[in-house]
Amino acid sequence: MSEKKPTLVDALIPISVLITLLALNVYFFGDNSSYGPNQMALILAAALGGGVAVKNKISWETLLNGIVSGIGSAMPAILILLLIGALASTWLLSGIVPTMIYYGLKILNPSIFLVAACAVCAIVSLATGSSWSTVATIGIALIGIGETLNIPSGIVAGAIISGAYFGDKMSPLSDTTNLAPAMAGTDLVTHIRYMMFTTIPTIIITLIIFGIMGFFGNSHAEAAEIEEILVLLENRFTITPLLFIVPALVVILIVLRMPALPALLIGALLGGIFAFIFQQHLIMELAKSENIYASGYTIITNTMATGVTISTDNVALNKLLSHGGMNGMLNTVWLIICAMIFGGVMEAAGLLQRITQSLVSLAHSTGSLIATTAGTCVFFNTTTSDQYLAIVVTGRMFSETYKERGLAPENLSRTLEDSGTVTSVLVPWNTCGATQAGVLGVATLTYLPYCFFNIISPFMTILYGYLGIKIAKITSN
Repeated sequence: MSEKKPTLVDALIPISVLITLLALNVYFFGDNSSYGPNQMALILAAALGGGVAVKNKISWETLLNGIVSGIGSAMPAILILLLIGALASTWLLSGIVPTMIYYGLKILNPSIFLVAACAVCAIVSLATGSSWSTVATIGIALIGIGETLNIPSGIVAGAIISGAYFGDKMSPLSDTTNLAPAMAGTDLVTHIRYMMFTTIPTIIITLIIFGIMGFFGNSHAEAAEIEEILVLLENRFTITPLLFIVPALVVILIVLRMPALPALLIGALLGGIFAFIFQQHLIMELAKSENIYASGYTIITNTMATGVTISTDNVALNKLLSHGGMNGMLNTVWLIICAMIFGGVMEAAGLLQRITQSLVSLAHSTGSLIATTAGTCVFFNTTTSDQYLAIVVTGRMFSETYKERGLAPENLSRTLEDSGTVTSVLVPWNTCGATQAGVLGVATLTYLPYCFFNIISPFMTILYGYLGIKIAKITSN
């Protein structure tokens, strides 16, 4: 029997059920919704999507291939996530993160901290082309500094992510910055130059907001509290600027275009080596042994695999000095796999394509076309749980429409980045949202309201579309 084309109602059924279940999870479970309930919601919605596919005579083999393909596309993200867990733990044991916190507390104060955090992450991400690496290194330390300064972690995470995604979006080293123009049919330089028109005003607005929040915020830390943290860090770790060699080397490797996986693995291993060099007293204490070689091997191995917890007399500091290693990332991996199962079923069943067809038919003016493109990117980030699919599928779907309407491809590539790249981190079950929440230890819905750059970006590109600002036309040769 031949396959039947899905109707719009077919396509909307699993989407509607998923949204309902996710909303119920947030209501009943709050920040704990991503620790099981959301995974079950995705599986149930995927099962419902599979039922719709069976009704339309789509074979199980087709659905299974879609699921396997979806999970396979997420494997690089999963591997990176596991290595980030190992890196964060060895950088904690080695004293790298404590040293960053130590010097950060000496330099920064609450009034300028949010602006500084956003700007530093923007610079590092621009240099490396990787928001993930920036968050996993500089971001972890900034979260610790912010909590010590009594600034809510959600706000700090919002500043970190805003800066990191600005740099990722604008860097010629970024994979999404190269992918978007390739899908739209323009070149990298034109794409970056055209993005500046919307991205620069957005990051300026973002910095102004963080500046106002820092200046008028009531978050503060008493000098005595900061001094107590500094003394405790000095007592538990060997604090030395030499520990900055490791993060500096990782940044250099990424700038030199080394792939993220080997760069992060090198960073994690160097963290273990530097722990053995600089923190021998701590290693022997954790192992309860005087044999530094046996202690070093067991503690460093366990740190990478299952994490490390370092105790002090300060309860708040103890939270900062604890990380779950690779094991601590497994819940996020579970969430990503479930999300890709749902996305794989929806794509294999043709349900996503049916929804996007309806969206395209609604776009009549230039402004509405750009708004529809942006909305489609957000839709794919939500349903396929992958920013690359959001960029690739949306780019392919709209490229001919932009040409037919005389719009230059850089309009499309800019919109893909303004809405596809930056909103992925705002979806709790997207690979980006799940990863950053796992790395920073801050729930996606907790930091989402403060990711001003990511929230403003799609609205900025839509505004430009409706006002006709910097809308390039195809010029005849």
